[in-house]
Amino acid sequence: MLRLATLNAGIRLGIVLFATSLQIMAQAPQRQPTPNDTLKSPHVMADNRVAIRIYAPKASEVIVSGDFLGQSKPLSLAKDEQGVWSVVTGPLKPDYYSYTLMVDGVRTMDPKNPAIKQGISSLENIMAVVGKETAFEDNQPVPHGEVRQVWYQSNSLGMSRRMHVYTPPGYEQGKTKYPVFYLLHGGGDDDSGWNTIGRASFIFDNLIAAGKAKPMIVIMPNGSMPMPPSSNMADFAKLLPKMQEMFANELTKDVMPYVEKSYRVLTGANNRALAGLSMGGIQTLNVSLSRPELFNYVGVFSSGFFGGSISEAESQYAKTLQDPNFNKNKKLFLFEIGKDDFLMEPCKQTMALFDKHQIKYQYKETDGGHTWINWRHYLNEYTPLLFQ
Repeated sequence: MLRLATLNAGIRLGIVLFATSLQIMAQAPQRQPTPNDTLKSPHVMADNRVAIRIYAPKASEVIVSGDFLGQSKPLSLAKDEQGVWSVVTGPLKPDYYSYTLMVDGVRTMDPKNPAIKQGISSLENIMAVVGKETAFEDNQPVPHGEVRQVWYQSNSLGMSRRMHVYTPPGYEQGKTKYPVFYLLHGGGDDDSGWNTIGRASFIFDNLIAAGKAKPMIVIMPNGSMPMPPSSNMADFAKLLPKMQEMFANELTKDVMPYVEKSYRVLTGANNRALAGLSMGGIQTLNVSLSRPELFNYVGVFSSGFFGGSISEAESQYAKTLQDPNFNKNKKLFLFEIGKDDFLMEPCKQTMALFDKHQIKYQYKETDGGHTWINWRHYLNEYTPLLFQ
């Protein structure tokens, strides 16, 4: 009886509390609906024009920039009577694009778009205009590998660091050892970049499923080195040589040993590839020329020796540049860059240095500039050349 009375008292208390909460809700001022409730952004239209919108009734100016604009200036959004700002782009070639809104001079994420690319100091939104041209980077109905976020202790830097690791389909169920590809991002990004806006895992999945690339393990480390507290991105060029060597040490003394201990990877230069874009490209050049015994497959995307003179590079890497066995050992050394890339001149100077010392390489020049639009294509073209 005591238990029953206690149960009944609890039920009555619950009913009272529920009724009280309903009364409070009824008395509370009701939120008025706004156009933001049903707003959609970005909205891809049938003709591949894209509407970008944001509800900002108190703003006085909104603009949008992004790689979808190519060399064009940012677009101004127009405000309607309901406080919705919008702009419609011209028809876009199917691809994945990044963009950023500026609301009264403040960098702002599109609140209606959860797809983002993160960097070391900023975020950008991602939008997809899907078509047959994006098939190589889309989520296709093929066997998928796995991407892990892996934390490890970097003794070189005295801190815990993160990398992204792609393992091919079937890795968990098997005992096979795989070749390993170290893939580096550019300045301002982190180890997540290649697998968000870079679409790397889908590119690998699709190539492997089509038999165009060998199954491999791909390591995407964080190439952004800790900078002195008083420094900023304006000091980047001055600090670049030091940061290059910091990265090379961490890669070879921390990342590679961790990978070779933790994953079923084949060792030796013939089973290792290295490639990077922009800052990652110059890191690739530094590692491959200062430690030529480690990688026999090398890719440099949208990069060259920048931040210093070419004569300094020639002096720094003299031993390797003058090594008659360098060409004999390398399976691939590839440069790829867009004709409108702002690093075209450093790239040409670097290739001229290679020519001077009879270092063999392949070169491909594409349309476009310094954007992920190109780098995804470069990855798709470079990966099938590995470990053949």
